[in-house]
Amino acid sequence: MTQHQPKYRDIDIVNVTFGKDVTVIRPCNLYGCTLGDGCFIGPFVEIQRNVNIGVRTRVQSHSFICELVTIGGDCFIGHGVMFINDRFAHGRPAYDERELWLPTTLGDRISVGSNATILPVTICDDVVIGAGSVVTQDINRPGIYLGSPAVFVRGFDKSSKKYFTGQSE
Repeated sequence: MTQHQPKYRDIDIVNVTFGKDVTVIRPCNLYGCTLGDGCFIGPFVEIQRNVNIGVRTRVQSHSFICELVTIGGDCFIGHGVMFINDRFAHGRPAYDERELWLPTTLGDRISVGSNATILPVTICDDVVIGAGSVVTQDINRPGIYLGSPAVFVRGFDKSSKKYFTGQSE
């Protein structure tokens, strides 16, 4: 039996545009992305090229942010959140057929709970995505979304965006 050697690639931080006061906890694999002022990136995170992350956004450990993702400012991305840019339009991965990849855009003040999955969608400002939820459709209404697929559960208390009510708006 022939003994073959694998190709090794080390994780690295390459061609990243950093804003002021950015914190990165290594090891991370960051390449070709832009991180706004005051961002925090936890360990074991991969952020691919053509990703833009807004000011004061936190990305917790073990999250994966693929190409074509834009995340607004003052967002929170929990542990193990996965972003997807390929909907398997032909019943298989698109691989290098980049024309089949789709963008994802998150507005400002979005919190995504741990282990959520975000497919190629647009999410408006002021949204909470519950832990373990799967976002399969655009979200155009501020509020809290839970489940697989994620559905609207309730809005925010109009007197303060810090607190929630149990009633729909």
